[in-house]
Order: sequence, then structure tokens, then C-alpha cells
Amino acid sequence: MRILHTMLRVGDLDKSLAFYTEVLGMRLLRRNDYPEGKFTLAFVGYEEEADGAVLELTHNWGVDRYEIGTGYGHIALAVDDALAACAEIKARGGRVTREAGPMKGGTRVIAFVEDPDGYKIELIQRK
Repeated sequence: MRILHTMLRVGDLDKSLAFYTEVLGMRLLRRNDYPEGKFTLAFVGYEEEADGAVLELTHNWGVDRYEIGTGYGHIALAVDDALAACAEIKARGGRVTREAGPMKGGTRVIAFVEDPDGYKIELIQRK
């Protein structure tokens, strides 16, 4: 396994993209709208996603700000088989909060588990 990205919820995607790309020097790697789910995902980083961890900026349509503490989303890990990974995590005493299946508004197979403090970890099945 390896860390793929860290997700942050942002209130103004354009302002956030300007900060991460213009102020911090990251590159916009990809950006996708999900009308069914009413959100946009933008991935920024210094390297391509295949080469290093990046940031996922999530803009939930209609939400223009978050309280400190609610802006943090999750850590993402790549797995070969999300269903098998969930089974293994359960067998080791872990808590699966979203079973493996396609993401809302997309086809990528994901799952979520929770650490002892309640932090979310997303499992993303490799294609």
C-alpha cells in the first residue's frame, strides 16, 4: 500500500486552486465535476499521481465555508481489491464504514474505514 492523496474540503475552489498552484507552486493534475453528487474534485501536487501523494480539493456545491476541524476529509490508500481489503481489515478488528463499491456519480470502486479516533481512510481499488 501507499498513500495516494489527502482530501480537503474547500469553500471556493478557484481561490484554493490559485493558492495551491500560484502560491505553493503545485500543478493542477486533474479536475472533474460530478453533477449527480453535486461536487467537484480537483487534484493538485508537485508530482504526477503515479509518482507521489497529492492533495484532493473537494468543493461541495452550495457550501462556501467550513469550520476549522470539518475541512479535513480523509487519507487515501491504493489497494488491489477493495472488497478483499475490507474483509482483511474487519478480520484484524478494523471498522469498515462504507463497503466496497462504486463511488457516487462515478465508477471507481472505493471503500472507507475508520481509525480509532474516527479519522477516515479511503481505500481506492487500482484499475
